[in-house]
Amino acid sequence: MINLFLSVLVGVISGFLGSLIGSGGGVFLVPFLTLLCNVPIHKTIPASLMAVIATSTSGASSYIKQGITNIKLAFLLEVATTLGALTGSVIALLLSSWVLFLVFSLLLFYIAVSTFRVRSIEEKPIQKRQNVKVDALSRIFDIRDWYYDRALKRKVSYRVSGMNEGLALAFIAGVGSGLLGIGGGVIKVGAMNIFMNVPIKVAVGTSQLMLGVTASTSALLYLLAGLMDFDLIASLATGTIIGTFFGSRVMNRLRSRTIKWMIALLLGYLAYSMFAKGLLLGFGIEIPTITRR
Repeated sequence: MINLFLSVLVGVISGFLGSLIGSGGGVFLVPFLTLLCNVPIHKTIPASLMAVIATSTSGASSYIKQGITNIKLAFLLEVATTLGALTGSVIALLLSSWVLFLVFSLLLFYIAVSTFRVRSIEEKPIQKRQNVKVDALSRIFDIRDWYYDRALKRKVSYRVSGMNEGLALAFIAGVGSGLLGIGGGVIKVGAMNIFMNVPIKVAVGTSQLMLGVTASTSALLYLLAGLMDFDLIASLATGTIIGTFFGSRVMNRLRSRTIKWMIALLLGYLAYSMFAKGLLLGFGIEIPTITRR
């Protein structure tokens, strides 16, 4: 059984890192708990979801006050994400642990690569006509906004595009939430930034607002299945709230490039470690890692 101090510490670190990329911390909580603390993954997933719910309010309120969050965009994408969350939860309850480890590793690899690809469009003037796909849904909703970037010390304006791709990836993010115990924020952030012309910091703030709804939907089925460890949940939630509080205040003071490289390298290593554990549990194949098994 993981001790109280360690679970709170894991929560603090996960919440801090997660808030930098628009995640509730689940993408870090699950690997840290399973790899470093040997908590069973089927117990880790619902605990992570509940921690995401607790931290979403803390992080989202800070970004809203700073004028970073695009509330209209958040509600539109959440429709698709909620449907995906229900689908993912049902699938997870049917899968073996080793399969979840391998699937999680693939997700982390994707997130690491997409984090390298995110465009720092707030650090240069947004091209108004070139490379901006304005599909039918984007024209209908016509979402335009701006925020003040403290790191750049100037106003950043943008217009949302690519709603079709955004909604499709929001559904996938929901599946990831229910299946793997994450809020799906890292997928949403990449979708908004890469496909929808949304500055990375706006994508992070908007994602934070969506996390609580997505995680609540996923957690409901795990609660009905009797997989909730409320002692673990309480300590993780406490830690992630603290970590998110500080992370959300640091994020807008950092260059996007700094956030991108730091997080991508960590995610790449966690992806490798989760893949290694999946191979060991499923096939008895052992490859070198520095984490506990």
